[in-house]
Amino acid sequence: MAICLRRALASRGLLSLCAARHLSGLSSLTSLISNPSVDELLRPNPRFNGGQEGSRSDFYYLDRRGFAKGKKQKEQNDGDTVQADVNVGPTVKSAATSQMEAAVVALARELSKLRTGRASAGMLDHIMVEIGGVKTALNRVAVVSVINAQTLSVTPYDPTSIKSVEHAIISSPLSINPTVDGQRIIAPIPRLTKENVQALCKLVAKSAEDVKQSIRRARQKAIDTIKKSASSMSKDDVKRLEKDVDEITKKFTKSADDMCKAKEKEISS
Repeated sequence: MAICLRRALASRGLLSLCAARHLSGLSSLTSLISNPSVDELLRPNPRFNGGQEGSRSDFYYLDRRGFAKGKKQKEQNDGDTVQADVNVGPTVKSAATSQMEAAVVALARELSKLRTGRASAGMLDHIMVEIGGVKTALNRVAVVSVINAQTLSVTPYDPTSIKSVEHAIISSPLSINPTVDGQRIIAPIPRLTKENVQALCKLVAKSAEDVKQSIRRARQKAIDTIKKSASSMSKDDVKRLEKDVDEITKKFTKSADDMCKAKEKEISS
């Protein structure tokens, strides 16, 4: 019993001694920190400038400051990326709508050139003329003007190409038999026959298919853009955006079909 009591008192004394030493060291550290010379040492040196050598405290201060600045910049960049991804939906739909609308406008312009019983200057624009092994639209190599309701005048810019222009007009599906009159070509427009109507309807069908291909290309481009941004969007958002693009595609495809049907009806009547 006496031995146990002696050991307990010895342990208590040892703990008291350690505590005293600890407090003594803490007191010394406190006095060291409050020392003006030490405070001056830890303060960043304003003379430290990249290539000039400074104290270790300068390096430590600037290094931590640069790390914090880089971290803040990275967070800002991440925020910008998220913001860009959020706007991908309206951008994709706007681009697809613009491209499809341009295709439909081009179709309307092409259909307006097809004759419906009266001569028009634009009805020969779709004819391709081969000059020097290169095929070019007739309206780029000649001036087309209306003489009367049933006659057109075609004057090539280059008189030496008049035979090529004449051959292109004869080979067109419009059933026109032109004649050369000096440096111009007189093209009488025949009244629409059953064969003429069929030929014109084929042109309408070809124009419809061309515009549909343009619409499909615009759709595919939009879908590819959505897939590239899919990693930053939820699956539901991706599906919703793809559905919106499909709805836009159906809208313009129907518009093109309606225009072609109306033109065929106009030609056939």
